[in-house]
Amino acid sequence: MIDNHYKNLATFIHLSTFSRFIIPFGNFIGPIVLWAANKNKSEFVDKHGKQAINFQISILLYAIIIGTISVPFFIFKLFEGMNVLDFRGFNNFHINVGEPSPLLYIGGGLGVLAVIAFIIELALIVKASISARDGKLYNYPLTINFLK
Repeated sequence: MIDNHYKNLATFIHLSTFSRFIIPFGNFIGPIVLWAANKNKSEFVDKHGKQAINFQISILLYAIIIGTISVPFFIFKLFEGMNVLDFRGFNNFHINVGEPSPLLYIGGGLGVLAVIAFIIELALIVKASISARDGKLYNYPLTINFLK
C-alpha cells in the first residue's frame, strides 16, 4: 500500500511540468527539484519522477527535430520570392494570391503536427497525474529512458 503523501508527491511531480507556462524551463526544474528531494524516500516517487523527467527531455528532443526539419522549408520559401501575397497599395487595392510552394505545405504540416503533439503532451501529463494519484505506475508513450 502506497502512502497518500507519496501519491501526492508523484502527482505534483507530473503537474509541476505545467510550471513552464510561468517559469522558463519550469517543466524541467519543477520535476527535477521534487524528484531529487524525494527519490530516496519512496520507490513510487522515484519511478514517477524519472518518467516525468524522461518524458520532458524526450518532448524537447522531438521538438528540436521537428523544428530543425520545418524551419528550412519556411526559409527556402522566403528566398524564393514569396509570391503568395502581392499587395500594391491603397489607391488601387490589389491583392494577388499566387500559387503557394509545396515547401510551404510541408512546413505548415509540420507546424500542425507540432501543435497536435503539444495537445497530446498536455493530455498525457494529466493522465500520468491521475495515475499517480490513484497509486498506479504510468509509463509515457514514446519516451526515451535517459534516467533508468
